[in-house]
Amino acid sequence: MMRKEYDFENMKSRKNPYARNLKKQVTIRIGVDIIDYFKKQAEETGVPYQNLINLYLRDCVQSNRKLSINWTQ
Repeated sequence: MMRKEYDFENMKSRKNPYARNLKKQVTIRIGVDIIDYFKKQAEETGVPYQNLINLYLRDCVQSNRKLSINWTQ
């Protein structure tokens, strides 16, 4: 049976031991127009723009989306 109220004041917090495996910080060069786009989306959705970029890239991975780019000039 659950209590109506719990006392979390004396509870000791600890870091998630798996958090390090969930995301990795990287340095990446992204066009200013791309960042502006995602920042605008962030304002509209209330989701931080870095999370939106991560979600978009995750969607690309899950749908196995491939780029079709011709590098010849």
